[in-house]
Amino acid sequence: MDAASDDLTKPLGQDRPARRAPFRIARTARIASLGLALGVIGAVALAALYGDPRGGRPLARAEIASPAAIPSPAARSPAREAETGSGRREADRLEQESGVHVVRGSAGAPPSIVIEVPQAAPGLPRTPDPRLVESTRLGPLPRIGPDGARPIDAYARPVVHFPDGRPALGRIAIVVGGLGLGRPTTDAAISALPAPVSLAFAPYGTELEQDGERARRAGHETLLQIPMEPLDYPDSNPGPRTLTVAAKPAENTENLRWAMGRFTGYVALMNYMGGKLTADDKALAPILREAEQRGLGLLDDGSSSRSRIAALAGEGRVARADLVIDGTPRADLIDKALQRLETIATSGKLAVGTASALPVTIERIGIWARTLEARGILLVPVSAAMAPRRRESASR
Repeated sequence: MDAASDDLTKPLGQDRPARRAPFRIARTARIASLGLALGVIGAVALAALYGDPRGGRPLARAEIASPAAIPSPAARSPAREAETGSGRREADRLEQESGVHVVRGSAGAPPSIVIEVPQAAPGLPRTPDPRLVESTRLGPLPRIGPDGARPIDAYARPVVHFPDGRPALGRIAIVVGGLGLGRPTTDAAISALPAPVSLAFAPYGTELEQDGERARRAGHETLLQIPMEPLDYPDSNPGPRTLTVAAKPAENTENLRWAMGRFTGYVALMNYMGGKLTADDKALAPILREAEQRGLGLLDDGSSSRSRIAALAGEGRVARADLVIDGTPRADLIDKALQRLETIATSGKLAVGTASALPVTIERIGIWARTLEARGILLVPVSAAMAPRRRESASR
């Protein structure tokens, strides 16, 4: 058979040239590169979520392959510079809110970037502790357990000292209140503020049990704010079931217990407003007695110079804030208030500050808190300021 007839009888496609090996190699290399990239991304994600099991903070380093991708100064237009500056400011804001720290290469050095992702703070145990709950028609109320355990001790966040073991030059506790009423501010306070910052919830939220548990999972101990009569009530009205001077003790106790039954796991009560009620011994005494008998602390938010909480507390676990951080919600004045807290702390006193969950307040506290360790100042939960008083001293 000649060559022509042989060509006619060949199966279709048999005369195609064989594929070249280099193509297979290139394809394999691309697949391997993709797999390696996915592996690196997965490792970084796991480190961010769970931390490095060998210790230290998880770091991800991305090297820019070629400096040719960086535009030269001559190629940067004024419009491009303005756009870049705006983007950098937005990036800085996101870093501050998230706690992620980005270190960029210096000018003239090989282009590189290091992203430091802080390890998540360990959450606090779930609540409630069955020993510390009294079931009532108003909800689960805190109580002292049969074994003497108290909510202020069982639900408190432990004080975490500096990793290198050095003593603190001063200690500061901060409580941010007004939470549970709005989703954005509640979420921002829980996620953006350092874990030692204590969070106080108003009794009017619709998801207080879930919000309180989320706060504890993030490492924050919680407090319950109690609406109390201000000097200009009812022009200024804290809300429904406000405790008032004119009310009978039984009525105030009923309203107090209603508020206490709204969620569980808090270490202390904290007044919301209350300039008039906290100055009245007769109206205030049953509230202090109820808090002590239920094993709770009580925090005076420091907003009224006439408050009698500390004077009437007796053996109760109470503390008074040294100042309101955002009495005027301006960034510069908030910064000055935080500096005053440092001055108080370095004088030997555990300084306590209170604040509202305003965006500017959350931002300034977050930025300030990241600088404290370098100055030897330790941020502690507010329960640390409510140590036992006379009962402890009498046992020594």
